[in-house]
Amino acid sequence: MKNSFELKQIGTIRNTETSAWIEVNESYAAGLKGLEQFSHILVFYWFHENDKPENRNTLEVHPCHNAANPLTGVFATHSPARPNLIAITRCRMTSMENNIIHIDGIDALDNSPLIDIKSYFPWEDEDVRYPNWEDRRKT
Repeated sequence: MKNSFELKQIGTIRNTETSAWIEVNESYAAGLKGLEQFSHILVFYWFHENDKPENRNTLEVHPCHNAANPLTGVFATHSPARPNLIAITRCRMTSMENNIIHIDGIDALDNSPLIDIKSYFPWEDEDVRYPNWEDRRKT
């Protein structure tokens, strides 16, 4: 079994105070065919500004950066400090032009490396549960 593998950046996430969009590299633009039929997408990106050895060794955090929340394993949180700095977020697409996807917002930093995009299918009657610390996000 391989212990490592290579991910390729397929584009860049742009996020300003007034707008957000995804720039897919031209060499991957053909992969966007049909995506305009969806209202939402899953966006996978790299927490590039957290790529430090100490962050990759972090296994427990206080969720939502709030010390009032219990110490929790990173795999049960959305912490940007984790062994592999992969992020995922659901975005609503507002329009698409060639290799540019306009979205209504994203929690990524500007210039975050784009790893992948997947069309989003909501599943009916999904039974979802989550811990109550999600209701105590730090503002």
